[in-house]
Amino acid sequence: MSAAAPVASAVAAPHDDTAQAMRVALVGNPNCGKTALFNLLTGSRQKVANYAGVTVERKEGRLHAPSGRHYAVLDLPGAYSLSAASLDEAVTRDVLRGFYPGERAPDVLLCVVDATNLRLHLRFALELRELGRPMVIAVNMMDAAKRRGIDIDLVALERELGVPVVPTVAVKRHGARDLVAMLDRIAVAPREPHEPRAHLPEGADLHAETRRLLELTVSMPTRTAKIDDALDRWLLHPVLGLLSLALVMFLIFQAVYAWATPLMDAIEAGTAWVGGSVNTLMSMDGPLRGWLSQDTLRSLSEGPVRSLLVDGIIAGLGGVIVFLPQILILFAFILALEESGYLPRAAFLLDRMMAGAGLSGRSFIPLLSSFACAIPGIMATRSIQDPRDRLATIIVAPLMTCSARLPVYALLIGAFIPQQKIWGVLNLQGLVLFGLYMAGILSALVVSWVMKKWRRDKSEHALLLELPSYRIPHPRDLLIGLWERAWIFLRRVGGIILSLTVLLWFLLSFPGPPDGATMPAIDYSFAGRIGHALTAVFAPIGFNWQICIALIPGLAAREVAVSSLATVYALSAADDDAAAQALTPIITDSWSLATALSLLVWFIYAPQCISTLATIKRETGSWKQVAISAGYLFALAYLASLLTYQVAVALGAG
Repeated sequence: MSAAAPVASAVAAPHDDTAQAMRVALVGNPNCGKTALFNLLTGSRQKVANYAGVTVERKEGRLHAPSGRHYAVLDLPGAYSLSAASLDEAVTRDVLRGFYPGERAPDVLLCVVDATNLRLHLRFALELRELGRPMVIAVNMMDAAKRRGIDIDLVALERELGVPVVPTVAVKRHGARDLVAMLDRIAVAPREPHEPRAHLPEGADLHAETRRLLELTVSMPTRTAKIDDALDRWLLHPVLGLLSLALVMFLIFQAVYAWATPLMDAIEAGTAWVGGSVNTLMSMDGPLRGWLSQDTLRSLSEGPVRSLLVDGIIAGLGGVIVFLPQILILFAFILALEESGYLPRAAFLLDRMMAGAGLSGRSFIPLLSSFACAIPGIMATRSIQDPRDRLATIIVAPLMTCSARLPVYALLIGAFIPQQKIWGVLNLQGLVLFGLYMAGILSALVVSWVMKKWRRDKSEHALLLELPSYRIPHPRDLLIGLWERAWIFLRRVGGIILSLTVLLWFLLSFPGPPDGATMPAIDYSFAGRIGHALTAVFAPIGFNWQICIALIPGLAAREVAVSSLATVYALSAADDDAAAQALTPIITDSWSLATALSLLVWFIYAPQCISTLATIKRETGSWKQVAISAGYLFALAYLASLLTYQVAVALGAG
């Protein structure tokens, strides 16, 4: 491929100094294969962060060319226009124009276009050309275009555009060889001044120019591929499409819920082993006995250091990492669905159904995944482009019944709901559990509907989606994407969860019981004192001081409430299942049915675990949204429990 058109650029010396290397910005429409090309160029030499002040991801990597030159490659968020309609597009526009604070303007724009969909992608390329910056157009997916019989005259296209045009196949090992060679030629080209136009051309002008270029340079037998048409007849069918989507969602739900269990069990076992090893190491009879004095060993084994390491830091890190399998399984499906081209179609199918509740079709997968855990569900909202819809989805995601609630539900339903048949077929306990799930779903729809009524922007934002061609996801892109998600999760969320878990350990551990104490140690701790103080607040909804204490460690994780209740009642249990078995007769005798029902309802709405609140903070960048989420959830939980308890007491269940 020749480079007939003159190109201006900065000269980059061939050394591994990213700050001085030529900066290449990958830009293009969504679904053009831009990220796949970025992965091909940079491999594992990537770093992911956020742009300052916003939650938009910033991905930058280093390209080591065979010539010895090094390039800093920036993968900008996908955009359809420089007239920004979303936060992603605004960031892309400002970075390209050199207006973003702290961002050095790119030396070269690498515009990626889809060879099978030039009708849409060329319009944006024309808009980028008017910025006046050095630019290369990478016509990606040339292999797919060839299979469909699409013929593109790249030489004519380069001549008409006045910028270099290079064919690429991002899913092949050497699919960007010509592109890298072009960058090397640009790096040594003389610098020529380029000035942007004072005013960008009108949209009609861009469309007219796009049509002219297509007529001159592109020949295609059909506008869409036959296999795409055949699949869409089934997958976009108003009935069969929804059934197919339900099957896909069921598979995702089962995978996130069930497939992660062995890995999560292994992580928990590993955490327990590490904690036990440290506990043994610091004990009086441990391997340090011959190395340290008796006084030092006693201070280690009986003092707060051992408890901090084992119960605080190690348990806290384990509590963070245990979510990682769910994160990876969820994002493996999401990345595969997105790369395959199916995810936009799912959003299209569900958009009209969810619009009535103030959400969009893109909200469905994050909300569904929140049944396993709200953390990956909230992180999955990054696929929602509209900031308003994304925020609404984040706010209501905690109302989905996550798996951490199941130990509490199992304990209370087993203790207070009789095992009897309804109509000779349905199980009453199963119906109660189903009702708890449905209550969360309906509450989420109601809350999002109320948010829609209260927000200032009452306009209906149409769901504009490009339906890309179906394609098989590339394993390299999936693995790189999963690695990025794992690192983001551990780095962004881990620090906050760990610090709050250590704080929670402190509240549960200090001060210790006085000499001659007869009650459980937790009763004398700060958390115990808080529990007694909270009784005045929670008495109207039927909670005693033992329940109030259990709610405090329950902030770390919902399932901890079972073992916390066991501790409060001075029970010794090895795990949550044993605690539940021992607790059942005690709470049956000491709690009323009204209290049990009130606690069940409380866990439908209760403010989420600290990890979920930390994720909301990281994803929204706002403590205000954390306060709103925790506040409305607490209000719903209290009001619903109050109504449940008072009605149950009035009906004689107290």
